Amino acid sequence: MQETIQMTQFKMDKKRVTDDYYAKWKDWKWQIKNTIRKVETVEKILGVTFDDDKRKVIQGTIDKFPMAITPYYLSLVDKSDYENDPVFKQCFPDSQELQLTNCDMEDPLHEDKDSPVPGITHRYPDRVLFHTSNVCAMYCRHCTRKRKVGDQDSIPSKDQIRIGIEYIKNAPEVRDVLLSGGDPFMLSDSYLEWILDEISAIPHVEVIRIGTRTPVVLPYRITDGLIKVLEKHDNIWINTHFNHSREITSSSRHALKKLAKAGIPLGNQSVLLRGINDCPRIMKKLVHALVANRVRPYYIYQCDLSEGLEHFRTNVGKGIEIMESLRGHTSGFAVPTYVIDAPGGGGKIPVMPNYLISWSVNKVVLRNYEGVITTYTMPDSYEAIECDRNCESCDLQLKLNNEDEEDVVVGISKLLCDYEDEITLTPENLDRDRRNQGADEVDEESKQEPARI
Repeated sequence: MQETIQMTQFKMDKKRVTDDYYAKWKDWKWQIKNTIRKVETVEKILGVTFDDDKRKVIQGTIDKFPMAITPYYLSLVDKSDYENDPVFKQCFPDSQELQLTNCDMEDPLHEDKDSPVPGITHRYPDRVLFHTSNVCAMYCRHCTRKRKVGDQDSIPSKDQIRIGIEYIKNAPEVRDVLLSGGDPFMLSDSYLEWILDEISAIPHVEVIRIGTRTPVVLPYRITDGLIKVLEKHDNIWINTHFNHSREITSSSRHALKKLAKAGIPLGNQSVLLRGINDCPRIMKKLVHALVANRVRPYYIYQCDLSEGLEHFRTNVGKGIEIMESLRGHTSGFAVPTYVIDAPGGGGKIPVMPNYLISWSVNKVVLRNYEGVITTYTMPDSYEAIECDRNCESCDLQLKLNNEDEEDVVVGISKLLCDYEDEITLTPENLDRDRRNQGADEVDEESKQEPARI
């Protein structure tokens, strides 16, 4: 009888220990506190031993680009084939990160150059990128902002955040604010709530987007408290960053479900990474897993030209091949847009297979995903409305409701406008401009000096 009682007590104690362990494991602050930063810890968890030379090389990479892995994310690694594991490759340092090429840049997207005030990148007419945090749950090896993430000297202060908010207040053309970092969800609930309240109070801001990788690398951050903060605002959209279907676990699905049930539209931005997801079947499996969890695939990014990412980059042709494998082969809403974020601050440029084969005055020639070639005939009687921007005399019902029209037309759109005089977009510093400038100077000199015989 006594033995039975002791056995029952042992089982209860064991269950209590197990429950306590899982409670800690699912505490996002415990995960951050126990962030893995040492090679020895990775060896112990994966049950591997690196030789001294390899450990030295790995440490050299860490000295340049730090290692920070959540225990949760490392637990997803397949120990039997860790070197080829897509999770391992995204979180563990590789000596190839130190191999810089001629095209590598510290700030390839000119985020710092296109920054009117600290923390704000204003590249597109009606939206801004707001760097609210430089802290991430994990240091991703393919990060385009490797120059900043985790840098204690780059963490924005509250005063800097206020400056960014003031900039948005004084820029009435801004209707869309993207909170990025780092990861905004690494801020405390109260601090994030303050930022969201301040931006939501700006009358011309219609949309607030949040870019976060916590559902991927730290799903326990999506707490009930965080959901309450987000639910207060009806204009929030969230973009996640899943790169492989192996990252979609029961924990991440639970986090996504909480966000979706809170009524928040969810999107996903993947990066095309060599040896990780540069395969049509892998990418299709990912987008199917995303839409099954109410996350719409938004972008596939060509890997940026940031320092140390050469070994992750693929040919653009691989991305187009992947797009060919998706369009027509799966639901339209499961097909993301493949983009190259242009170096030098050119913004996102969509790249896709050619579906428009040719066109004439009367018809266009198209092809579908199967290779079927067809035509679409234009209407004979269509006469385009010549727009002079006199909206009051137009038959189309814009119905501005006396609101100010503040659209700023730039670029190709400006060339297409009937009410603009521009007929050409001309880059600066053309060779012929310099040549002509020299000719103009000679011409001016000839006018000033008397002719000599």
